[in-house]
Amino acid sequence: MRIGIPRERKPMEGRVALVPEACGDLVRDGHEVLVESGAGEASGYPDAAYEAAGARLVPDAAALYGAAELVVKVKEPVEEDLHHLRRGHLLFCFLHLAAMPELAERLRAIGLTALGFETVAVDGRLPLLAPMSQVAGRIAVQVGSTLLHLPQGGRGLLLGGLPGTERGHVVVLGAGTVGGAAAAMAAAMGALVTVFDRKPERLEAMRALGPNVTALYPYRDAVAAAVREADLLVGAVLVPARRTPHLVSEAMVRTMRPGSVIADVSVDQGGCVETTRPTDWERPTYVEHGVVHFAVTNMPGAVPRSATQALSAALLPWVRRLARPDWRDDPALAGAVNVAGGKIVHPALREELAAAPAAAGSA
Repeated sequence: MRIGIPRERKPMEGRVALVPEACGDLVRDGHEVLVESGAGEASGYPDAAYEAAGARLVPDAAALYGAAELVVKVKEPVEEDLHHLRRGHLLFCFLHLAAMPELAERLRAIGLTALGFETVAVDGRLPLLAPMSQVAGRIAVQVGSTLLHLPQGGRGLLLGGLPGTERGHVVVLGAGTVGGAAAAMAAAMGALVTVFDRKPERLEAMRALGPNVTALYPYRDAVAAAVREADLLVGAVLVPARRTPHLVSEAMVRTMRPGSVIADVSVDQGGCVETTRPTDWERPTYVEHGVVHFAVTNMPGAVPRSATQALSAALLPWVRRLARPDWRDDPALAGAVNVAGGKIVHPALREELAAAPAAAGSA
């Protein structure tokens, strides 16, 4: 199969789907691997490294998409990618279509087959989402800590405090992979951490992070009280293939102290805070009701070297499976198909998109 690795075109997205060594493995499997020139530069992988691994360099997107049968990229296609995608393509990347109905419609109309990294599920786990979730959880706390500095519009607070000073309070909504990584990072910095989740086993895991971590069931009043006292609020809620519910209302945001920070990692699926709207690394923040909002849709793109290495290692086995003629016999891959044959085929996504106009009309 001809496998294409394009250069990412989303603003400040430095990741590439596969490192040269992974491309070399695919070449040894008998596949032809095409890499767009410059695709790996921001991650520290020059064109020469891909050529040395046996991949063939192509000069631009037109050549890449024109020759490839399977397109493997990191983030959802932007306008330039959509211009080159065609019927018959297999597209494999992060899609998050529940929050982007217009993109879902464009992909449906093209007639290609699109599989989302985030909808590959094995025994309840999301093996392709997990490594990027770990990165995003850490970044949310690292960036959130910086945004609390006065020059960034924050309260002028060190999360971990100093002897004789108050410590910052970090509230994390969700104790999955993102939330767990965020809570661990915040706890290691010395902050007071409150984590909310519905699953007892996750709450128990959070308690093990240390005495400065409190793990609670997300009763609405408990969430509202914690949000009110939060210096940094991290949104880490995921409902696969569906828009994230708003666990924090605009009224709750109004109760937060001026200069506090919201880092909503769940923005990819619409965000779990009502005042969240997508941003990018060129303009990563905005202020609403005196609260700094950080809602970049590709947080791991800021650390492309680390993120690419983690993603490529997780991704290679799945690309190998997808490149086989019988890939539809793999239940995890078959279940990851979002769009095929001019239809939205993922059941949860189809239901979510069908409800989207009604939800928008009631807002």
